[in-house]
Amino acid sequence: EFIDSYVFNQVEHIRFNSTVGKYVGYTEHGVYNAETWNKGSVLAQELGALERYCKPNAAILYSAVL
Repeated sequence: EFIDSYVFNQVEHIRFNSTVGKYVGYTEHGVYNAETWNKGSVLAQELGALERYCKPNAAILYSAVL
């Protein structure tokens, strides 16, 4: 599971969760940004990073932890 959180002043405003597959906002400003980012190229970039980096390296990193 890949999670990318955006926190300001110890308050989480927005989060990308690979299980959900989109950005989720937790504050008024975060909800606005999540709606905007889910419609634009930002979501495509995040999903691309998931496919390009996270999935191929997950098994390697998991075996290193064990």
